[in-house]
Amino acid sequence: MTLADAAAQADELAQSGSERELADLRTTWGDDLEAAARSGDFRERAVAFRAIGQFRWRAKEELLRRGLDDQSPAARGSALLSLELLSRDHPSTVNGVRPLLHTMATADGNAAVRRLAILCLKNGSPDRNTIVLLEGLANDDEADAELRRAAGGVAQQLKKRQNQQSQKR
Repeated sequence: MTLADAAAQADELAQSGSERELADLRTTWGDDLEAAARSGDFRERAVAFRAIGQFRWRAKEELLRRGLDDQSPAARGSALLSLELLSRDHPSTVNGVRPLLHTMATADGNAAVRRLAILCLKNGSPDRNTIVLLEGLANDDEADAELRRAAGGVAQQLKKRQNQQSQKR
């Protein structure tokens, strides 16, 4: 079995709520995941960063953070996919790397990575600076149409959540 196979199995276990089996799989694959994340081959790093999310491995968030700085767009994209998955129920996962996500959303050289960074921001707290940044991207006529659409959609979601939170106060 490869790390990618184990990660797919881990994702199935996580979705079915099989916490004990998932923990056992983490124990078995921990060293291999760490080694792959440090590999000189960007494809191995990409698999490792994606696996962190599939394993729902919160203890590896710092390793995932390094993936966001990786030189390979594939590795950065995989890290962003895992970040998005881990942050669905835990806004602090996004909030902890928000400045980096802002930079990635506005300045990454890869359009897909920029869109993934924007999608990650939807799971964070509705921060005013994030909303302003996303609205700016949505209104940037020189930006890619898909990027503008993603930025506008996430900005709307965050504003709606911000309004709901202020109404509860």
